[in-house]
Amino acid sequence: MEEMAVAGTVPSTDSNRTGMKSLAVQILTGRWLMVFAAILVMFAAASATSMFGLYSNALKSSLGYDQTTLNLLGFFKDLGANVGVISGLINEVTPPWVVLSMGAAMNLFGYLMIWLAVSGKIAKPHVWQMCLYICIGSNSQAFATTGALVTCVKNFPENRGAVLGILKGYQGALTGAIITQMYHAFYGDDAVALILFVAWLPAAISLAFLPAIRIMKVGQRRNELKVFYNFLYISLGLAGFLMIIIIVQKKFGFTQSQYGGSLAGVLFLLFLPLSLVVKEEFELWKMNKQEGLNGHSQLNIITEKLNTENTDQIDASSPLSSPPPVSAPATNSHNQKGNSWLSNVFRPPNRGEDYTILQALFSIDMFLLFLATICGVGGTLTAIDNLGQIGTSLGYPTDSLSTFISLMSIWNYLGRVVAGFASEIFLTKYKFPRPLMLALIQLLACAGHLLMAFNVHNALYLAWMIIGFCFGAQWPLLFAIISEIFGLKYYSTLYNFGSVASPIGSYLLNVRVAGYLYDKEAERQMAAAGSHRKPGEELTCIGPECFKLAFLIIAGVTLFGTLTTFILVLRTRKFYRTDIYKKFRE
Repeated sequence: MEEMAVAGTVPSTDSNRTGMKSLAVQILTGRWLMVFAAILVMFAAASATSMFGLYSNALKSSLGYDQTTLNLLGFFKDLGANVGVISGLINEVTPPWVVLSMGAAMNLFGYLMIWLAVSGKIAKPHVWQMCLYICIGSNSQAFATTGALVTCVKNFPENRGAVLGILKGYQGALTGAIITQMYHAFYGDDAVALILFVAWLPAAISLAFLPAIRIMKVGQRRNELKVFYNFLYISLGLAGFLMIIIIVQKKFGFTQSQYGGSLAGVLFLLFLPLSLVVKEEFELWKMNKQEGLNGHSQLNIITEKLNTENTDQIDASSPLSSPPPVSAPATNSHNQKGNSWLSNVFRPPNRGEDYTILQALFSIDMFLLFLATICGVGGTLTAIDNLGQIGTSLGYPTDSLSTFISLMSIWNYLGRVVAGFASEIFLTKYKFPRPLMLALIQLLACAGHLLMAFNVHNALYLAWMIIGFCFGAQWPLLFAIISEIFGLKYYSTLYNFGSVASPIGSYLLNVRVAGYLYDKEAERQMAAAGSHRKPGEELTCIGPECFKLAFLIIAGVTLFGTLTTFILVLRTRKFYRTDIYKKFRE
């Protein structure tokens, strides 16, 4: 009897091991781990760009730059972070791990060279070299975003607003507040060490999650949106915790060890979504086991579907792959030489269908959206890039600058998740068009710019909240509008083309307006004091006049962008009254 009992436990033990192994495979290859991996990759990728306001003063002082030169570096930072057309084209023909790997290498190289220059370990580079380094380093963000975000949107097409809200919420929004906690916990106030930190961290995280991020053909589950809401609740808890500790740190002042304690709580909440991943994949594993699928996942990869078709189905579908349909268009094109490929560029399909890249780029809708983004995002980005200099010119202490960055980051996050989820709810339930929400956000940004311009007493904190919220809210709306109007077939490229508007707006408003007017006022102040600037000397402006005229101009430009968006609202109002997600349910 004992021998029989022992013999009976062997299959049971083997079965348990097999079951645990299949569960582990389910978790590691499941789509929810892919979402969590995308969150971490995008969070880390934005660390260097979101912290520019904190280490920009180190660049300025160690390299002897004036504000125009510093803003030029800021422009190339924004140019690299947002010009991802190359990464989009690469991602059209390669799996996501290719662009993620390339982005990791670019981030490490670019910011490592900046750290070597600022720390004095190499000779002072020319300005063009520093611009090249920061452009390469920040361009890694575009590669990481293309690999992670575009993959998630394609895997969850019916919940793209929620996907964009969550991913863009973590990227650049919560990033600033979380990295600030890490910075003070690890390095105190050493801004030079921060540059080295943002050089290796994104590269390490991208490489760690390469296998998890991939394209999957999946069927929607009923609780899919509910899971995204759970991700949202955790991120809201993280944002609330960050807000509380920022207020406490501002009031009492933290030592480096105390920052370490607060960082432990931040990291716990940052990795808490892993529990959702395990829970959802465990339920899916149980369901598969009960249905007797024997390891077949409900994640029906396209190639697997082709392999499981029987011979009769292949024979039935053979006419679809036969040469005549392929050659037929060639005959027609020979008879219609007058209708060249260029004529199709100006004959786009209906909104919501898959545009070609050129059809989208030459459409009036894309022009209006692009122009509105230049005005709206360009203005808010100018304020963010000049955060350190704005605070210094108005007499705020150094610790207040960290508070400004953290507050702006949290409200940036709130803007992204609110715009993503609220626009999705309003669109599906009330047919409220996303372009209209974008116009209202840009109108609110005008108020933030005016508060900056007139330096309303004790209103700078409110101004940063408004600008952070509006900057964040525009991104998920922009990318969702592009996917809805122009389709998902070439979304990798069109998504990145939409981002190009940001550095254009940054150059025009940040370098040519804000930087120029700041230096002009600083030189006037030096002349009034009877001194002259020496070569290589830092140029500093003090007082509310440093940025007043610049933000008045930016407010006017943003208002123009708002009017442009309203034109897009009128053009697309009929499209947004239809069921734009119907084709994904057929």
